[in-house]
Amino acid sequence: MSEEAKQPARQPAWVDAYLERIGAPWPVRPDVAALRELQLRHLLTVPFENLSIHLAQDIVLEEDKLVEKIVADRRGGFCYELNGAFAALLGELGFRVTLLQARVFGDDGRLGIPYDHVALRVETDDGTGPWLADVGFGDHALRPLELEARAEQDDPCGSFRFQETPQGDLDLLRDGSQQFRLDPRPRELADFRAGSWYHRTSPDSHFTRSLVCSRRTGEGRVTLRGRTLITTVRGERHETELGGDAEVLAAYRDHFGLVLTALPQVRSPRSV
Repeated sequence: MSEEAKQPARQPAWVDAYLERIGAPWPVRPDVAALRELQLRHLLTVPFENLSIHLAQDIVLEEDKLVEKIVADRRGGFCYELNGAFAALLGELGFRVTLLQARVFGDDGRLGIPYDHVALRVETDDGTGPWLADVGFGDHALRPLELEARAEQDDPCGSFRFQETPQGDLDLLRDGSQQFRLDPRPRELADFRAGSWYHRTSPDSHFTRSLVCSRRTGEGRVTLRGRTLITTVRGERHETELGGDAEVLAAYRDHFGLVLTALPQVRSPRSV
């Protein structure tokens, strides 16, 4: 490790542990190259998952609780947890981070609830950007996207483009399909509590109706939906139906690093 990349003095101890969790070295400086590396390694190691909803575990939108879940408990989470914790890490590493709220487009083209999703506006020290960083939208861009660019931005996961709306928001398109609508005004983590509550309690939320655990791999993606293991390798999709509980628990451990003591079961939202 170079002298410049050593841990700064008085840095919180969890930062080292977080970087170890995602297999990333200390960045030499908070520039776009470091941001790209951190986002990619996060996507490759920390799964997008909604298991806490179905394990009757509380979800607390406070930085220390989110970092503890991902680093100490070696779990994943959904957007509020993943991007909330990632924002804390980036801030400690010298990036300037702002939380943004977004509404996700459904398959029918309708927008979801306010505070449907949290994404990150990140400023670096190299004069580039600002950038949209996101480790909590499931199958999404591997690289940060330049927020002020309006041309197509090529990524291994597709072609992305920001389009301004008459109201001053930004629609993010992937291969021409609308993904979510960003509100550029700064937000605080506490602002997303209502959205988080909705997604973990409402019968209308897709998170309460199914189990999902998904992670990017070097050649594609691996996803566990209930007892169905889905692997995508260089565009080819394969599904495997798992058998007993022990086989499902082993899949959580082997593919996602999640050591669970109980098998998640879809819970009725009325019991939350």
